[in-house]
Amino acid sequence: MTSRPRLGLLFSFDWDTLGFQRLRGDYTFDEAGFDLFSFPSNARLIGFDLERFAEQQARRGRRSGWRGVVSHHEQFGALAAALVAERLCLPGTPVSAVLACQHKLHARRVLQAVCPEACVGFAELDAVYGGAIPEGVRYPAYVKPVKAAFSVLARRVADAAELQRHTRFGRRELWVIRRLVEPFERVCRARLPEAGTAHRLMLEEPLHAPQFNLDGWVHEGQVHALGVVDALMYPGTQAFMRWEYPSRLPQSVQARALDVARRFLAAVGYRHGMFNMEFFHDPASGRLSVIEFNPRMASQFSDLYRRVLGVDPHAMSLALALGDDPLALPKVEPAAGVAASLVYRSFEPDLVPAMPTAAQRAAFSAAHPDALLFRFPKHGHSLARDFKWTGSHRYGIVHLGARDEQQLRERAEHASALLGWPVPYASPPRHAADLTWADNRLSIPATEGS
Repeated sequence: MTSRPRLGLLFSFDWDTLGFQRLRGDYTFDEAGFDLFSFPSNARLIGFDLERFAEQQARRGRRSGWRGVVSHHEQFGALAAALVAERLCLPGTPVSAVLACQHKLHARRVLQAVCPEACVGFAELDAVYGGAIPEGVRYPAYVKPVKAAFSVLARRVADAAELQRHTRFGRRELWVIRRLVEPFERVCRARLPEAGTAHRLMLEEPLHAPQFNLDGWVHEGQVHALGVVDALMYPGTQAFMRWEYPSRLPQSVQARALDVARRFLAAVGYRHGMFNMEFFHDPASGRLSVIEFNPRMASQFSDLYRRVLGVDPHAMSLALALGDDPLALPKVEPAAGVAASLVYRSFEPDLVPAMPTAAQRAAFSAAHPDALLFRFPKHGHSLARDFKWTGSHRYGIVHLGARDEQQLRERAEHASALLGWPVPYASPPRHAADLTWADNRLSIPATEGS
């Protein structure tokens, strides 16, 4: 009898916890890492060193006979998995390719060289955290960290005063920022020195166009598309309201996005692994503009692909970690025609809805047994930091599938009412309790998200 392959599973939380849970009967996992968003786990940020962590896991992998190592964690996991795979001579994304994608300023330079038509205007912000803003910056501008995740500190600013306020941090904030960036910085200085320091911010040309995500993988140097997911924002903001699959984007534009991905990934030496490309597409001008490349699977979308395509991206990532071709994996019958990841968000600290009670959660589960529910309660400094760094607080996420767009909206409104949360559909979003049955039967406007 063939034993189950043993793999290292690094920084696996939230969607990855669920995604890999389904596969535990076929694989043995040795887990490591810590949760950045819970105490006392995140106390391990103090003195955390990626190279030291990778060496510890490589020793563990040699003793245990790991056949692969995998992580879809943006902040530390993807780079840690690449470092461990390199040490153990296992299939993995090259370390330099991960660094090139995650160092946003370096990635822009590469994109400008190989796909100038897909690169927005950009520049380094020549100012230390909280320092004086230099003259000559053109406004409005989009400012973001050279190394960050989850859209932290990424924001459109209208003038120098707003940029100054946005980049002025308290002692507690600076402590967190530096410890989030420094582990990456040390590896980057040694392995990709031409990129320069990641302890800085950058400016980009602000764009106003619908946003999308191209998901795919590279095996033996060949780039493959998994699909495109549509991103819809809360009206008048840069904050995600929901993601939907399948995409409304024309196939011709999806093919252009894949061509851009092929050129960029080849330029940074991305020969193996899952990837996610975020981009804008302006339907009026036809312009396609890359936001960034993520050197790992977008775990939040895995469930959407499972529901609609009948493929399991988490299983695909394990196949890649073992050096196998994900195309050989079996498909299952799709359970839905459309699926969405609904993001519940507050823009005012005093308007954060309460977490659903046990009775509400039970009613939700009974009415929507296929749904996934994530709750992110925060208080005190953590809540205040959310509003400062992202301009809002994401307090919950729900995943649902449906036959079509109309049924998906009806299910979303019903699920939201059971949880006591506003519906992430209306413009502006209304509270589910204010909706009538007639409202619930409305279809999604054809222009929304297109």
